[in-house]
Amino acid sequence: MRAPLGSFEDVSPAADRLDLLTPPVAETVAEGWGGLTADRIVYVDTDPAIADTAVLVEHHGPELLDRSANCLVVKAKRGGVATLAACVVLSRTRVDVNGAVRRHLGARRVTFAPVDTVVEESGMEYGGITPIGLPAAWPLLVDPAVVDEEWVLLGSGRRRGKLIVPGKALAALPGAVLVEGLGI
Repeated sequence: MRAPLGSFEDVSPAADRLDLLTPPVAETVAEGWGGLTADRIVYVDTDPAIADTAVLVEHHGPELLDRSANCLVVKAKRGGVATLAACVVLSRTRVDVNGAVRRHLGARRVTFAPVDTVVEESGMEYGGITPIGLPAAWPLLVDPAVVDEEWVLLGSGRRRGKLIVPGKALAALPGAVLVEGLGI
């Protein structure tokens, strides 16, 4: 099998590599969503040492920067109530935390969530957080530019490995909301 993007060597349908995914990611991949079946999700095995986007792009080519997406988790507070939310933006952008995120969540204050909280509550590894398989209670904010990509490279829930999915599939994830201006 050949990856729809990038110069990866170890490529296979994600359905064949569920053992390499964290349980919440594996469950979501196996079930599919929004008409997307597991055979349309691609798994690429990567070295955990190059999991960070900048290093991965350096290793596999600059064209990946425009086709990769990051999933960042924020903590929004209003009236003493804290909410975790995931934000998915293209890797060449940053999340507009104090603008688009704060307005969409109706929060007074938004910060990046503590790593230990994200890891514990998501069941995923830091450096591999993906919107696929996140807790259903978390709002999932997606920048429309991510959805416009034919294929998007994402974390797999672990530092080892990446998932490649059609960009439009991210808009069909449970709880996903497109937020204009999320990525700046």
